[in-house]
Amino acid sequence: MVNITTVKTKPYTDQKPGTSGLRKRVTVFQQNQHYAENFLQSIISVIDPAERQTATLVVGGDGRFFMKDAIQLIVQIAAANGINHLVIGHNGIMSTPAVSCVIRKMKAVGGIILTASHNPGGPSGDFGIKYNISSGGPAPEGITNKIFEISKGLQEYHICPELKVDLAMIGKQTFEVDTFKPFIVEIVDSVEAYAEMLRGIFDFAALKDLLSAANHINVRLDAMHGVVGPYIKKIVCEELGSPANSAVNCVPQEDFGGHHPDPNLTYAADLVNTMKSGDYDFGAAFDGDGVSCNMFFWEILCSFKSSRVFVSRDFN
Repeated sequence: MVNITTVKTKPYTDQKPGTSGLRKRVTVFQQNQHYAENFLQSIISVIDPAERQTATLVVGGDGRFFMKDAIQLIVQIAAANGINHLVIGHNGIMSTPAVSCVIRKMKAVGGIILTASHNPGGPSGDFGIKYNISSGGPAPEGITNKIFEISKGLQEYHICPELKVDLAMIGKQTFEVDTFKPFIVEIVDSVEAYAEMLRGIFDFAALKDLLSAANHINVRLDAMHGVVGPYIKKIVCEELGSPANSAVNCVPQEDFGGHHPDPNLTYAADLVNTMKSGDYDFGAAFDGDGVSCNMFFWEILCSFKSSRVFVSRDFN
């Protein structure tokens, strides 16, 4: 049996989220007592208590520093507040478009995304917490204002501090939580969920033919050590048959390899220089949380007609 603890806290006055969530330096979340816990409690408090015992909440992030710590806090606070079911990306990794996809697929009440998008990561970098609603899209202003109002008056939060989950083990983990029904944490392959959605929208057979050696269409995709790396490797390389060297910087890193995960001409300069060689017909770079991995990239690839370098950013 997992016990619930009520922790006394003090409110913070700077936790107003925008459509991109609450973004602060990592040190703000780490060094200010109860800072992350307060904000997470405020998010869950906007979910009606009557809904929580049947509610599914999706959780994922871009792999940046402090993400895994924050996920454990989400697990502990969600359990203590009566959330029935958490769906979390394998090792915590789940792109922003994939979170939206899984929210809709699972008919979840919403999702928490751990990202600061284009901002740098690492211990001295930035961190962010964003809430998406049941439509899969960002929480509207009415919801974010409610979260802010709760945060300004928060005097306590509820947590199961002894509860820990294994983010590396795909499958369901069930916990008995005091006063509530069993609490289920499900670790999923979020890449497959997103790929399944894409298969229903785009002609993968035509895309595979486009990328085949026979057509000599060579692509260069730079994940910039953000969340998109596993998606590129599985979908573009393994499923659509593009050569393995089509994709670079595909291992998510807590500090994005020491660079800004911002696919502009400055931070994606390696891609630009590679395209100048003439060896590739199409190039794309992606931001930290994979927003630019959404439909726009696939539409461009499907309508590909001429050689170009395409540096994508913030297309939903």
